Amino acid sequence: MSKSYTPGLKILKNTKIKKERKLPLKGGINCKIGDFVENSKIVASTYLPGNIHMLNIASQLNIDAQSIKEYLTVKIDQEINKGDVIAENNGLFGFFKTQVKSPIDGKISNVSITTGQIMISEPEVSVDIDAYINGEVVEIIKDEGVVIQSRGSLIQGIIGVGSEKNGELIFLDENPKDYKDKILVFRDSINKSQYDIYSEKGVVGIVAGGFDYQSLSDILGYRLGVAITGTESIPTTLMITEGFGDVQMSDKTYNLLKGHIGKNASINGATQIRAGVIRPEVIVTDINQSPVLQEFKEEDLIISEGSKVRVIRSPYFGKIGVVKQLPSEPVKIDSETKARVAKIEFKNNERKLVPRANLEIILE
Repeated sequence: MSKSYTPGLKILKNTKIKKERKLPLKGGINCKIGDFVENSKIVASTYLPGNIHMLNIASQLNIDAQSIKEYLTVKIDQEINKGDVIAENNGLFGFFKTQVKSPIDGKISNVSITTGQIMISEPEVSVDIDAYINGEVVEIIKDEGVVIQSRGSLIQGIIGVGSEKNGELIFLDENPKDYKDKILVFRDSINKSQYDIYSEKGVVGIVAGGFDYQSLSDILGYRLGVAITGTESIPTTLMITEGFGDVQMSDKTYNLLKGHIGKNASINGATQIRAGVIRPEVIVTDINQSPVLQEFKEEDLIISEGSKVRVIRSPYFGKIGVVKQLPSEPVKIDSETKARVAKIEFKNNERKLVPRANLEIILE
């Protein structure tokens, strides 16, 4: 029987979950191995250097570069505020002085008698990394971060936008009264108008079956490309479970989410379709679940005849089907190139040849 490796999309009720939480620069770790942490716990912290501003004092005071220290009113490492006088000349008989004022709050970090410039550093920016999920700290990455392990439900979507958020799971069909700081689940597809309405009501995350592609671009303010998502500055993270267009969420995904109504969940819209696949996700941790876990190995990512798959590129983007055949020889496709394909039977019994690179296996 023919086989092929493909990315996997997970919809798991009870599985082991591990998350690496790392700082962008070395910093301090705020927990130790064995600690149980909640998703909002700050597990690591650091400071990012502020932006640098260069001021040409020699030019502004019309003096030689080598003599600028004589005209400075500040010292290296001195903290200054925007508008503070940092250099001035004597003027004429004490009058008509020329002053140079700081354009920002910051610190004098360097003075150059070669160029006649001074360097002002903006204040450092504090960076805190939270746990993101409830769980146990099982590893410390020295000066960089931690690894947190838990168990619970993991639901991955096909595409998403927006950063990590945490909130209580609520469902539109339950007519919730309070939306602020919640993660709202729609069984059906939604449009931009609905997204805007509930975003204004304060929801931090939305999970829906489908969404209009153009509307997604409208939310972002630019056309969505193939680059990784998840860093967008939007108040409400969005995860689409099925695809673009009028698509209802699968029964399995919806029922799994519905089983966690009222529980705290973590959502992340980060997505990367190509090399180094990253999927948007909703995680509901529950250490009291059955110790019997759904775990998968590398061989579970091998699609074969009978595998349940989802198409991740047009023209069948988001469609779910079953692999009926894996031809051993490359086949000419619509782009006039040859590729290894799979014959997929979709829910309406329609069969199509789809490049294997455009498929992901659904792990349930």
